[in-house]
Amino acid sequence: MALAAAHISLEILKQSLLTLNYRLTQRASNAWRGIASSASEHSLYDGFQEILDADVVKSIPEMDLPATERNRIFHTLLGHYLQYRALPFENELSMWTRGAAADVEGEKIYFKDIITWCQNGSDVRSRRIMEKETVSLSKFLKPFALSPWEFILELLEEEFGYPAYTDFCASKKDIDYAGYIPSLEGLLSETRELYFESMEDWIQKDLQVPLAEANRFDGIYLLGMGKLNTLFPVRPALAEHLGFFDRWGMAHDGLPGLQLDIEQSSRKGSQAMTFALKIPQEIHLVMNPQGGWIDLETLFHEMGHALSNVFTSPELSPVDKDFHPSNTLSETYAFLLQNMIFTPAFLERQLKMRSSDIDTIIYYKTLKDMSFFRRYAAKFLAEYEMFASGNIASGALYADLLKRHTGFSYRPESHLFDLVPELYSLDYVISWMAEATLEKTLRDALGESWMFKPETGDVLKAWWRSGNKYELKDFFRIHGLGAVSSQDIQDRWKRRLSRIH
Repeated sequence: MALAAAHISLEILKQSLLTLNYRLTQRASNAWRGIASSASEHSLYDGFQEILDADVVKSIPEMDLPATERNRIFHTLLGHYLQYRALPFENELSMWTRGAAADVEGEKIYFKDIITWCQNGSDVRSRRIMEKETVSLSKFLKPFALSPWEFILELLEEEFGYPAYTDFCASKKDIDYAGYIPSLEGLLSETRELYFESMEDWIQKDLQVPLAEANRFDGIYLLGMGKLNTLFPVRPALAEHLGFFDRWGMAHDGLPGLQLDIEQSSRKGSQAMTFALKIPQEIHLVMNPQGGWIDLETLFHEMGHALSNVFTSPELSPVDKDFHPSNTLSETYAFLLQNMIFTPAFLERQLKMRSSDIDTIIYYKTLKDMSFFRRYAAKFLAEYEMFASGNIASGALYADLLKRHTGFSYRPESHLFDLVPELYSLDYVISWMAEATLEKTLRDALGESWMFKPETGDVLKAWWRSGNKYELKDFFRIHGLGAVSSQDIQDRWKRRLSRIH
């Protein structure tokens, strides 16, 4: 079967997409580790210009293939095509942001380091200066940040007939975005009193300012849980916690597909990432430890991504392994392992913590999760309206909804630098809800100490074996988990916050 526009066989097309996936992911992995590349980013596409053509992309929906396979191949190629075409705009933005830095009392803080700076080296006064600095930087960088989006939106409408970006995302991920709006608004309303009362207590206790006067940088500092690092055990060292996975039959040094880079380095990006170059044969987990709770939380989150890829069946086709339109299932696994470490059983047995300290950690971790959930839910509501209306240049709605639902103030000038492609905010929200259901399923079947049972490894391996073959809702249906809903996560929030209050 050949593509009419380019006389390329289907198998050659699949192999080309795998190669492009590998090249771009490898480059991203190297960049994250601080490994410079002598090749230009545009050269990554050398030899593939024939398929990076609008007519070739548009011919795929006409191919006689099963609907799922056709959709996945189409959107994988379309994604590469959009990235290829938008590269000049992205390079210009990257060039300008690379040197962009805030000046806080003589200290130069680059854009990429702001989160780490907020968590580790800031106080209320310096964070007020940071807010003013980032407003000025955002105003200057706005034209460069807006250009790639405007170009992509124009391509999607004029060349592929998507009237709005929300239609493109819905087509790719098979998500009824509009249908989530009333349910999320209802959830935010139902949990508003529980959240705001608890968050007000926390911020006044730690920062001595009311929530009404707190900004997003205060939120980054507070939710980094740095003040709770006094409760974090000095031993074992971070890398030694990887031994936990031995009990599941997943010794990290015995998994040939897993490559770990978790040593601290000034060359690395501050945020952790897992790069799936070739599933399941080559998975890179890269993180740059900062110290304390956030390191353990980050390591286990990324291990959820990495292990679910490593234990994917190599017998699956590229369509089922590599050409997945959504990361919600992988994020669900990542949240499952991340949140597992904040259970009484794990904190007591793995970290040897006292009961009173366990209650404290679980309380503030739950409040942190609620705040992040509300942030991403509010982001989705804002982004959906911005894209549906075609007005992405204004950040007024973004600032209003984030303030309304989290309590922390956000500046409208900064919204483009908090904007992630393909409405990924909702992916996080859905994954959080789904993870709570998976955790309840394991807890009901194996008890409160489910994470210490060897049987848990068997269950997880069985789930992971199917890789990205199923979208999250299909995975839930096939495994008899029902529909993804907010009930289990709401029950968790209420149960855990009641441990102290």
